[in-house]
Amino acid sequence: MFLTFFTELKASGVPVSLKEYLTLIEALDKNLANNSTGEFYYLSRAALVKDERNLDRFDRVFGHVFKGLANPGDALLAEIPEEWLRKLAEKHLTEDEKKLVKALGGLDKILEELKKRLEEQKGRHQGGSKWAGTAGTSPFGAYGYNPAGVRIGQDKNRNNTAVKVWDKRAFKDLDGTVELGTRNIKVALRRLRKFAREGAAEELDLPGTIRATARQGWLDVKLAPERRNTVKVLIFFDVGGSMDPHIRVCEELFSAARAEFKHLEYFYFHNCVYEGVWKNNRRRAAGRIDTWKLLHTYPHDYKVIFVGDAAMSPFELTHEGGSVEHWNEEPGLTWLARIAATYPNSVWLNPSSEKHWGYSPSINLVSRAFGGRMFPLTLDGIGRATRELAR
Repeated sequence: MFLTFFTELKASGVPVSLKEYLTLIEALDKNLANNSTGEFYYLSRAALVKDERNLDRFDRVFGHVFKGLANPGDALLAEIPEEWLRKLAEKHLTEDEKKLVKALGGLDKILEELKKRLEEQKGRHQGGSKWAGTAGTSPFGAYGYNPAGVRIGQDKNRNNTAVKVWDKRAFKDLDGTVELGTRNIKVALRRLRKFAREGAAEELDLPGTIRATARQGWLDVKLAPERRNTVKVLIFFDVGGSMDPHIRVCEELFSAARAEFKHLEYFYFHNCVYEGVWKNNRRRAAGRIDTWKLLHTYPHDYKVIFVGDAAMSPFELTHEGGSVEHWNEEPGLTWLARIAATYPNSVWLNPSSEKHWGYSPSINLVSRAFGGRMFPLTLDGIGRATRELAR
């Protein structure tokens, strides 16, 4: 059974190693799962998953391999904790009553029956043996008892017999192929962070202490400066026009970046960067920042991220006066080339669908200006961009 679990995890793309698998087997030999389905789930997840983005794949494989798995002895060990007594709808069954409760048997049959009853049920139900509700013996609901039930709406596990505990898949949005979210973006951006020792020696250096103690023969405590995030980031956001449908995802990216990077500066532009950018969209005309000044203010070790769909007339990139908002003295591509030369670690994130990029001359021009370092604004694209920036 466990070997099948291991091979199916690898087949699904979860990078689990043989060493991690043997660690799980060793933990099971020591009974760390305590004969509990739920504890076995968390134990195996802790041993086999090393990246949050793989948690959803793990849950799907777990549910497939251990389909219908329940704890055989839990139905005979029901005790009522004190907090249960505070729930008005709680129903306590005697051991004889529990033996009379019949499990439907089999996950497929349980889910099929649940679907049928939800279609038939018209309102809230409490204390019965059939409908999805509370404090009853129905296989569907909360704060009741059935040895093969599906828990619905309950804040936590009580009898440890629900066969669908792991199927809630709390991390399902962390898969790299699914919709973005602030937390997901944080996970992707975290790869870019680098830490260095800075400041006074005020943090315990455990490896150094161990080495010094072993060498001296007595306790020799060593301290080291605190490790701090040293990555510096500039982000330029395209605003207005065709970027309006992408406001939400840009806000999520901005929120995640502010949380992840201590040294972060941001600026706005429209379609392409010319001789000026701004930090306040309400004062974009009066509060412009000279691009030349910006290039000479932030050193070349900054990581630079442009966010925009690069959807514009090619003339906005190739000609003087091509901008739709003002008369630009120099073509947009000239400014993009200067930025790319000043900041070797620069990328462009594009929120539009990657499959359509080849049909847009402006997207191709911008991508070439950044040496092909244009990536889609997806979790996978952000991951590829951070690997490029980390070089």
